[in-house]
Amino acid sequence: MSEVAPGSVRAWMLGARPATLTAAFAPVAVGTACAWRVGGFRWDAALAALTGAFLIQIATNLANDMYDFQKGADTEERLGPVRTAQAGLLTVGQLRRGIVVTLGLALGVGVYLTWVAGPAVIVIGLSSIAAGLAYTGGPFPLAYNGLGDVFVMAFFGFVAVCGTAFVQALYVPEVAWLASLPIGALATAILAVNNVRDFVGDAAAGKRTIVVRFGRRGGVREYAFLLSVAYVTPIVILVLGWTTAWVCLPLATVPWGVRLSRSVSRDRGAVLNQTLAGTAKLLSVYGILFAIGIAL
Repeated sequence: MSEVAPGSVRAWMLGARPATLTAAFAPVAVGTACAWRVGGFRWDAALAALTGAFLIQIATNLANDMYDFQKGADTEERLGPVRTAQAGLLTVGQLRRGIVVTLGLALGVGVYLTWVAGPAVIVIGLSSIAAGLAYTGGPFPLAYNGLGDVFVMAFFGFVAVCGTAFVQALYVPEVAWLASLPIGALATAILAVNNVRDFVGDAAAGKRTIVVRFGRRGGVREYAFLLSVAYVTPIVILVLGWTTAWVCLPLATVPWGVRLSRSVSRDRGAVLNQTLAGTAKLLSVYGILFAIGIAL
């Protein structure tokens, strides 16, 4: 980190954490595929939804960086990627201004989507922003009270997939509700790896994640369950007759998922950074294959 100048573009890139944007891309891709399937695809609304999702994700990352530093959750013993506030690369004031600017841009995108799809977008957008800030901030931070997994499942799954389909088709197609499940599950699996890796530090900082509450074994089982949901759902959609057999394309990633699950069970410490990155990549590939399968 001595090569990164405080307040530099590289420092802001570290704070934005672009590698996490797969969690924002995958649900938009799948939601767009659902809209395509019912003849409601709109490229402008899809692009706006993707831009808004990226901006809210970046704002959430910056907020997490700031709030975790203020709460003492980020220390020199941190096993995960560098946090800019803890490393002295961005000040709390800089992060706060970055959050305001990013959310301001997101609101601008929201105005356009409201013009396209109506006032329901206001509820979707403001609730997403509020949840992102409340993840580690506010009087009842979700991540510190064991609700982070619920937040990720709800907003990276149901809200993001169904919301993306809605702003294009102007209603939520039936397939979008079930299609939200595997995307939300894999996004939550990213968080599960993070919590398994950090459970000792989280417990010391008073961060009552699922892993802190139920132990490391509980986190390992949660990860395996979430991957199982991701791989069973396409089969259910096929059995229901909502799409063709192409929807099962994501099953090609099962061996990859099994390897990652074994790593979560076996590995400890900083080695799990690779597993976390692998889970994010799995979400991206799964999302692309699932979107193609639904569209076909």
